[in-house]
Amino acid sequence: MSIARSFERVRTAYSNGERRPLAGYLSAMSSYALMVGTAALIGRRTGARLPEGMSAGDVLLLSVATHKASRLLTKSSVTAALRAPFTRYEEPAGVAEVNESARGEGVRHAVGELVTCPFCSGVWIATALTAGRVLAPRATRLGMSTLVAVAASDWLHLGYEAAKQHLARG
Repeated sequence: MSIARSFERVRTAYSNGERRPLAGYLSAMSSYALMVGTAALIGRRTGARLPEGMSAGDVLLLSVATHKASRLLTKSSVTAALRAPFTRYEEPAGVAEVNESARGEGVRHAVGELVTCPFCSGVWIATALTAGRVLAPRATRLGMSTLVAVAASDWLHLGYEAAKQHLARG
């Protein structure tokens, strides 16, 4: 039995009658593995050393920066132009954010799911930021710090608006 026929049997058995882009997901995972492998190869060729560990502050910085970058990529109105080839606009989703759905089939659909899901894209973003901390630590820390400042600013804006509304009801 050919690999293509075997894959089709697995896809059919898995999908439960739904159109699931397993080949697209496989392409996305292959791209992720290629990204990680390329970063490792660059690190090896440049003599970059892995850190002995990460402090709690480093993990917090990485976490908040990943959160903000994933929201910007997957939900921001302004970055909709990057997602548009893979998604369909559904509705507004709060302050400066939109809800979209993946469109198309195969790789296009899989990419659409990746760029509309902050949880899914978070893995890619955290990996890229972690690789950046090894390969270009100063520039990456600066970028991560900027993302954290934007995230804190978002919360301050939301808190300010909530306080204004509370006082107006007063």
